[in-house]
Amino acid sequence: MSDNKTEPVTSELKTTGLLTKKGVIIDENSSVDALSQRGYGTEENGAFTLAFYEALYLMDKKLLEVKDKKGTSVNFQSLLQCYEKADANAWGNYLVYRDLRSRGYVVREGFGAGTCFRMYERGAYGKDTASYLVLGIQEGKPLPISDLAVALHQSQSQKKELILAVMNRRGEIVYYSVSQLTFK
Repeated sequence: MSDNKTEPVTSELKTTGLLTKKGVIIDENSSVDALSQRGYGTEENGAFTLAFYEALYLMDKKLLEVKDKKGTSVNFQSLLQCYEKADANAWGNYLVYRDLRSRGYVVREGFGAGTCFRMYERGAYGKDTASYLVLGIQEGKPLPISDLAVALHQSQSQKKELILAVMNRRGEIVYYSVSQLTFK
């Protein structure tokens, strides 16, 4: 994982979505295809939905306009507040997601057990499985060792590397590779 920052999203992707309790629904077929190819959103029950952190990221890049059921535009702060109702660690998850995306990685939702995201090597999305599971934590907030052990076990059982994303108080993120130490 290098620090090379690139932006994989192009400006011709501008689209509009509808705010729901689970995220943002995109209806335009051309936008759905473009977003899906770039590793955004999920297709569920015939609807293409962006997770809140994906929608926030695309809004920040001025590639997405979000509207509520009344047709009124939703700003970044209002969308973040909706996300915070669903997830207490919304801001931290968004900052980790934004940082990884800005470094050129495709980042998808994690598999549970405390892992926030799964991350693909650059250029591997759609061709290979995710190489990493990312566990985001905030500096100063305790993480029970049992939670870390469960995340590590899960990543090892899936043959993925566990990355610990530690966000400091200023919102800067430092990444650590986590592995099990065994003695002979």
